[in-house]
Amino acid sequence: MAKQMWKPGNMIYPVPVVMVSVADKEKRPNIITVAWTGTTCTNPAMAYISVRKERYSHGILMETGEFVINLTTEKLAYATDYCGVRSGRDVDKFKEMKLTPIEAQTISAPMIEESPVNIECKVKQILNLGSHDMFLAEVTAVHADEQYMDEHGRFDLQKANPIVYSHGEYYGLGKPIGTFGYSVKKKSKKTGKRK
Repeated sequence: MAKQMWKPGNMIYPVPVVMVSVADKEKRPNIITVAWTGTTCTNPAMAYISVRKERYSHGILMETGEFVINLTTEKLAYATDYCGVRSGRDVDKFKEMKLTPIEAQTISAPMIEESPVNIECKVKQILNLGSHDMFLAEVTAVHADEQYMDEHGRFDLQKANPIVYSHGEYYGLGKPIGTFGYSVKKKSKKTGKRK
């Protein structure tokens, strides 16, 4: 099999696409769409977002050190895209997209009520990486919408129809193909399926 060699670039796709909500010192809220985000540590719970320096929300992040990662869904895809291509300098994204800012518990930035999961974050470190600054943050609270709980009281994100981003396009997720550790679980003698 032949492979082409390309110049260095980011080919780690798909990635989560989230709406990050912030508020400046005067409590004016804004939303920025971010695809460079993820988990960095379990204990303490930590996450990151990477933001271009010229983005309006970058200055707010530098000023306040607080943000909320709001997971996105197929239903929120249009708003997710809009919040990534319009600037908070020019428009009120909450108003334009009919999104509802609700009070967070541990920080001043608002959460987006329509999001199935809201992750409150406080910045612990800022890494200047070139085109983007990475905001490493401690997760201070997580909120999950009860409508996505399963019969066992566990959160079922699949019910929310989450979306991901890959090379300029948004995608829904397909059906699950396994669970963590399924490759080493013993097969049931009755069904022949892995337990």
